[in-house]
Amino acid sequence: MELRIEHVSKSYARDRWGVRDFSLVLEPGVLGLLGPNGAGKSTLMRILATITKPTQGRVLWNGEDIAAHPNTLRTVLGYLPQDFGVYPNLNALEFLGYLAAVKGLDRHTANRRIEALLQEVNLVEARKRPLGSYSSGMKQRIGIAQALLNDPQLLIVDEPTVGLDPEERVRFRNLLADLSGERIVILSTHIVSDVEAAATQIAMIAQGRLLSQTTPEKLLQSVAGKVWEWLVPSSELAAARRDHHVSSMTRRADGIRLRVVAAQPPDPGAQPVPPNLEDAYIWNMNASLGEH
Repeated sequence: MELRIEHVSKSYARDRWGVRDFSLVLEPGVLGLLGPNGAGKSTLMRILATITKPTQGRVLWNGEDIAAHPNTLRTVLGYLPQDFGVYPNLNALEFLGYLAAVKGLDRHTANRRIEALLQEVNLVEARKRPLGSYSSGMKQRIGIAQALLNDPQLLIVDEPTVGLDPEERVRFRNLLADLSGERIVILSTHIVSDVEAAATQIAMIAQGRLLSQTTPEKLLQSVAGKVWEWLVPSSELAAARRDHHVSSMTRRADGIRLRVVAAQPPDPGAQPVPPNLEDAYIWNMNASLGEH
């Protein structure tokens, strides 16, 4: 099982590119596609989901060009777009039953699959409630259920935790981690903690271009010795944030404790600390943009 992206570019207008010369090879596991808003993630996801075609380059699913033969991929594809919508007057059983029919599942297979998925996404008790009454997190869970109806070999989820509360976000991350198995999962997000919980590979994207593809462990190694903890008074916070790359901060009675990502300590009083993926993301993203 292989998804191969070869020099893919997508142009929307003259000199306006959503994706530019993007190449990547994926095998079973969870890929975290990580980048800021506007980096080109959703454009790439729509190309991979056969919703739009690249202007240049090609995407191969097990050696088949998906632009020339889209059904080769569509039959084994599960897709949760960023702007996923529901029919508010349908309940979960009706909604999933309708989409199962659209995907070509026979009634017996569909009923069995729907029952199993409602268990998996913890919506059994709410299966007869109208979807319009669901919370954002519940709608996302029904979204992932519909994406899994055909037991896909390729699962694409685009910004799945935007708007979710912390508890729903953790539940969704755990669900994605459990779903990997013998399939390719692409998790497209700008939220580093979503990737940290599930990804076996990380691809960083900015301005439509692939910056790097690596493992979480190697990404962490790239910033070893470059993360500092620094206690500053509130009055110096604005200057510290202006002059340094701050990955997080915690307010305390004696001041504000900053995590700063830098090659050298930002202050003689700063202490080195072990890096996390947020630190590594900030370091590598800024390095790609020439801001070190």
